[in-house]
This record gives sequence, structure tokens and C-alpha cells, in this order.
Amino acid sequence: MQFKTDDVVEGKITGITNFGVFADIGEGVSGMVHISEISKTYVNDIHDFLKIGDVVKMKVLSVGEDGKIALSIRKAMSDDPPKRERKPRVPAEPSKPDKTFVWEEEKPSPSSFEEMMNRFKQRSDEKISDLKRKNPEARRTKRGAGGR
Repeated sequence: MQFKTDDVVEGKITGITNFGVFADIGEGVSGMVHISEISKTYVNDIHDFLKIGDVVKMKVLSVGEDGKIALSIRKAMSDDPPKRERKPRVPAEPSKPDKTFVWEEEKPSPSSFEEMMNRFKQRSDEKISDLKRKNPEARRTKRGAGGR
């Protein structure tokens, strides 16, 4: 049997290396599945996914002029019928933003960069002084490390 690109075949795992697996895909022909083509998720250890003797579906990625066959288990999985999609959950009541940490947006007006920076600095200073008023323990003291 001649294998062509995009054929889906069943193969028996015959060898496992740190970079992939070798599989017998019939008639004494073997191919290799690279570690990146084993699963849709990250594969750190191939032994977590496959063992010698497993029979799995594979897709032929390429057939080299030298007869080497590149296979993919991951892409063969995508040929399965799509799973039913889950609808996103809708919260019962929309949450209201906490106004404490929301910066009031001002409509941009044409002004110079210095004016924009001055407004930003003024708003920043106001916010910091409000926070310090609400939390007096947050103030730094000017005492030295050993002072009381």
C-alpha cells in the first residue's frame, strides 16, 4: 500500500524516544511521530501519553523521497467529529465596578504635553493624599532605623 499525505492510518507504537515515537503502520512500513505531534496539549514525557504496543490513529504529514514517513496523532484527532461547544456562563447580575480605584476619565482636549502632564500630576497627588487620609498607618515616618 502506498501512503499519501493526509491519509489517516492506524499504527502500533513500536519504539519511544525522547523526541517522538516510531509506529508500524502496516505492511512492514514504519513512520515517526514527533513529540510535538503527539497531543494537542504540551507533552513533557511521552510515556504519560503512549506506551509500546498502543494502537492509535495517525495522519500522514509527509512521505519523503527516502521513504521516511512523518505522522501526527494530534492532527488525526482533529478529524474526529467536533465536540459540542459549551455556552459561556452569563452572570446572574452584572457586577458594579468599585468606584474606589476607578480613575475618572476626562475628555481629551487639545493641549500641550506639559499641560497634560501637570493635570496628571495634580490628579495623582490628589489620589495619593486621599489614600493617605484613609489609611494613616501607610505614612512613612522620618525616624531613623534605631529611633523611637
